[in-house]
Amino acid sequence: MKKKDFFKIGKKKFNSRLIVGTGKYKNMSECAKAIKISGAEIVTVAVRRVNIVDKKQPLLMDYIDPKKITYLPNTAGCFNSEEALRTLRLAREIGGWKLVKLEVLGDKKSLLPDMIETLKSTEVLVKEGFDVMVYCNDDPLMAKRLENVGACAIMPLAAPIGSGLGIQNKLNIKIIRDQTKLPLIIDAGIGTASDASIAMEIGCDGVLINTAIAKAKDPYQMAEAMKYAVISGRKSFLSGRIDKNIFGNPSSPKKGLI
Repeated sequence: MKKKDFFKIGKKKFNSRLIVGTGKYKNMSECAKAIKISGAEIVTVAVRRVNIVDKKQPLLMDYIDPKKITYLPNTAGCFNSEEALRTLRLAREIGGWKLVKLEVLGDKKSLLPDMIETLKSTEVLVKEGFDVMVYCNDDPLMAKRLENVGACAIMPLAAPIGSGLGIQNKLNIKIIRDQTKLPLIIDAGIGTASDASIAMEIGCDGVLINTAIAKAKDPYQMAEAMKYAVISGRKSFLSGRIDKNIFGNPSSPKKGLI
């Protein structure tokens, strides 16, 4: 019997390898419906931006049940280690969340990660008992350092946040895949279903998508497209592709030709 292909992060197992963000939607109803259609079992929650405390305003929990969907608090909007650490400590106080996503940005224009602050923050959070999924650049050396200080998942960008450019450096992603046994999740830059499928085909364990779904002309149809793209890419990877060849190779037998 074929072994179930679970997506495991830390001590938790998931069926879906698609992680979906909760920002940029027109409203929380649209967000909740798109997430349901996507089949995602993990959603990222920007602690500094999404309302999870003020009961006078629409609460995310009223639309997305944290008992059914795993909330992944993140540090979106943080530009130094102090802000990031304070944000995730607050998230643990509010909801008891231990599994978190760390992102420390370098500047407001590029939104590229500040890897020095990121590495420093990861080390502190791990010592404090957090399971840290880390947004990072696609540098294999830095990815290895994150693993060495105790990150539970490596999350390199495909391209800048919200750019929709797709994977810009497949070689580096493949090197990171080759050197780590940690979950490898593409985070940021996905634009189309084919981008998500490519990420899975080159061996990534999952894909995190927000803007490509939330800002699509039809978020619901895009959510479904991403769902099946991730499934398709994963099956393609597990199947083992044929070798590339610059010459043709006939599909019919050469013997017994008329």
